[in-house]
Amino acid sequence: MTDSTNAALTFDDIGMIFPDGTETLQNISFSIKKGEFITVVGPSGCGKSTLLKIASGLLEPTAGSVDVDRDRLGYVFQDATLLPWRNVTQNIELFCELHGMPKEERRDLAQSAIELVGLSGFENHYPKSLSGGMKMRASLARTLTLKPPLFLFDEPFGAVDEITREHLNEETQQLFLQEGFAGLFITHSITEAVFMSTKVLVMSARPGNIVAEFDIPFDYPRKPELRFDAEFARICGEVSKELRGGHS
Repeated sequence: MTDSTNAALTFDDIGMIFPDGTETLQNISFSIKKGEFITVVGPSGCGKSTLLKIASGLLEPTAGSVDVDRDRLGYVFQDATLLPWRNVTQNIELFCELHGMPKEERRDLAQSAIELVGLSGFENHYPKSLSGGMKMRASLARTLTLKPPLFLFDEPFGAVDEITREHLNEETQQLFLQEGFAGLFITHSITEAVFMSTKVLVMSARPGNIVAEFDIPFDYPRKPELRFDAEFARICGEVSKELRGGHS
């Protein structure tokens, strides 16, 4: 059992075997509390995204249990998933609209979220005219309108260039500090994981299980130049070593 006191999300001994017999996850147990930003890294196919799908209810595990409030769950996908026929404001209002909020309330929430993610001035633009980074900001803003206590991030910045990715890391960190949500972040980037997180979990190859965890000691807010700090590089090296199976 893992400590679930005041947790926004708890995985308790999660296992996942698909109908074709593929075992994807094995004995996964950890909790995320408010004010924690936990990133999971691991080799391709180890079950990282499957873990998020279990958290969100898109998949049911074949072993173990999940404790989470799915009524107010934020999910940011690998793709921004914006509706091309809606402008930025209309896209950001979508979740509030689906929750039956009055038009004036959802417009106010959308405008506040637009300002939070730095999209002021682009309210009437359509997705085809936005850069990849702007689309991801709109996706973040759409989820922020519901003020979820827990965000699930499924490699949201993997498709943008490195500089844009670093900017989005910094902006998401600021949102985390300002909004105070709990975060579960999936990425292949060790640098991104260490820069963003209060804790990094390393998964093994399939069937994925947690083989190492690292408490990240740096205070927030974290400045861009942290990426060039010697201690930052040392921790990235340790995470990389665990990803390689503990071999230098």
